[in-house]
Amino acid sequence: MKFYNSLGPNPHVVRMFAAERGIKLDNVEVDIMGGENRQSAYLAKNPAGQLPCLELDDGTFLSEITAICEYLDETHPGESLIGSTPEERAKTRMWTRRVDLNICEPLANGFRFAEGLDLFKNRIVTRPEAAEGLKTIAQDRLRWLDGQIAGREFLTGNRLTLADILLFCFLQFGANVGQPLNPENRNIQAWFDRVKARPSAAA
Repeated sequence: MKFYNSLGPNPHVVRMFAAERGIKLDNVEVDIMGGENRQSAYLAKNPAGQLPCLELDDGTFLSEITAICEYLDETHPGESLIGSTPEERAKTRMWTRRVDLNICEPLANGFRFAEGLDLFKNRIVTRPEAAEGLKTIAQDRLRWLDGQIAGREFLTGNRLTLADILLFCFLQFGANVGQPLNPENRNIQAWFDRVKARPSAAA
């Protein structure tokens, strides 16, 4: 397998997931700042022009971080970060979807439409007038999540899952692009510190 890697929170999710599972990735760096991901050679691998992308041994390609992580989880031995029972898998997917749609997407688009506008305005449809509203949505959902995880070690309970890794990588990214975690979200801050202390967070 080859893992097409770059700057940004999305590749970080897969790298951290793989590190947590003990899976070694063969990284191929893609220069997104220079627009390499928008050139024909990369678009042949992922027509969406986004990172990351995983090339399988048979020459086919997977994109979208949840799909890549689930593929890695199912094809390698060891303790699953999705779940070992239907209930565990359903809870992981429920929280992954909540985090992705309600926090990661508005946070990322808030950046793309504001601080990252110069990079993205000629690559995707951007709406600068929506940036502040999107950032507000992400912060509102974080406040909601803070109440939900009171008394829990991780999002689904006492086990680290893909949902935790996804949220951690995007909150770390947000802190570097003008969307820091509100210190009033004490439960999330404690959770963030626990996840950050794991060796895989540095992947």
